[in-house]
Amino acid sequence: MTDPIRIGIVGAGDNTKRKHLPGFRNIDGVEIAGVVNRTPESTNAVAAEFEIPKQYATWQELVADDEIDAVLIGTWPNLHCEITCAALKAGKHVLSEARMARDLAEADQMLAASKEYPELVAQVVPSPFGLKCGPMMNALINDHFLGDLREIVVLGANDLFWDYSKPIHWRQDSELSGKHILSLGILYETLVRWAPEAVRVFAQTELFEPNRPDPENSLFQDVSVPDSVQIVTEHKGGARGMFHISGVILFGPGLQIHLYGSRGTIKIEFNGDEERILSGRAGDSELKEVSIPEEEQGAWTVEEDFIAAIRGEKKVELNDFATAMKYMEFIEAVDSSAAQNAPVDVPGK
Repeated sequence: MTDPIRIGIVGAGDNTKRKHLPGFRNIDGVEIAGVVNRTPESTNAVAAEFEIPKQYATWQELVADDEIDAVLIGTWPNLHCEITCAALKAGKHVLSEARMARDLAEADQMLAASKEYPELVAQVVPSPFGLKCGPMMNALINDHFLGDLREIVVLGANDLFWDYSKPIHWRQDSELSGKHILSLGILYETLVRWAPEAVRVFAQTELFEPNRPDPENSLFQDVSVPDSVQIVTEHKGGARGMFHISGVILFGPGLQIHLYGSRGTIKIEFNGDEERILSGRAGDSELKEVSIPEEEQGAWTVEEDFIAAIRGEKKVELNDFATAMKYMEFIEAVDSSAAQNAPVDVPGK
C-alpha cells in the first residue's frame, strides 16, 4: 500500500468548502492534514466542520511543515504567486485556485518556479464552464461542424454588481483581484478549449459604480476594477471576435459563447450548473438543442486529476501553469489596450 498523500489547505472559502474539501475526502489514500484560514476563528471553524486534525497560525507554517505533501491554495489572487513559489521551493505539489495570479508578471514567476521544480505537480483550478458539455463540443469541433471559424461572440453580462448598496466584493478590489474583470478570464479560458487564441485586442472599460460600502469599517471604499468591458478581438487563423462583459445591467444575456463558421453555428449557454449547446446549419429553420446523453457528459474532476498527477498516473490537462498563462496573457492585453485606448498584441502571440 502506498503512503497517503497529505493535503494542506491555505484559504477555505466557498469553492474550497463546496468542491475541493469534499473532492479530496472522497479519494482513497488522501488525507486533509491541516488548514489555515484568514483568522484563527475561521480556521478553527473549518477544521471542526471537516474534521481536519491540524491548524496553523500562518500559511508559512503550513508550507514549512514536513508532514504536508501538497498544498491547495484557496486564497484570493493576491497571495497565489507568493504561496505557490514558497510551496514549490519547500517541495510541495500545488493546486492553486482559479485566477492564476493578479497579473502576467506574477503568473510568469509562478510558471518559472514550476519549471524549476518539474518533479512537482503545479496545477490551476480550471474554469467550470464547459466541463459538462466539453466532450460533445470537442466532438462537434473535431467533426468540422463549424467549417472555417469566422466570428466569435462571448457574453458575460448580468446584474451581479448592479446594486451599489451592497458591500464591495473582493473581485472589485484590484489589490486582491489584480487585472481580472468579472468573468472575462474564466470565459476566455473556456473559449480557447474550442477556438484559436486571440492575437490582438482593442478594449474599452467603464466603472459605473465607483464606490461601495466596506463591511469592515462601515465606510465607503473606492472600487478599482471596471464593471463593464467591451473588446474586439483578432484570433489565430483570422477569426474575429466580440466580448461583452458587464456586472451592472438588468436582464442581460447572462453567460454565453457563440461560434460562427462557414458551415454552421454553435451557441453554448451557461446557467449555473446547467449547460446547453444549440447548433444549426444552412437549411435548418432554427437552432436546435444538442442532446447530450448522461454517459457522454463531462464532470468536475479537479481533485482526482491533481492526485492522479501526483501519483504519476496522468498529466495535468486542465490546467497546468502553461495552459493557464493563456488567459493571463489575454487579461494583460485587455488591461493594456483599455489604458492606451488602442489595439495591442496579446503577449507571446
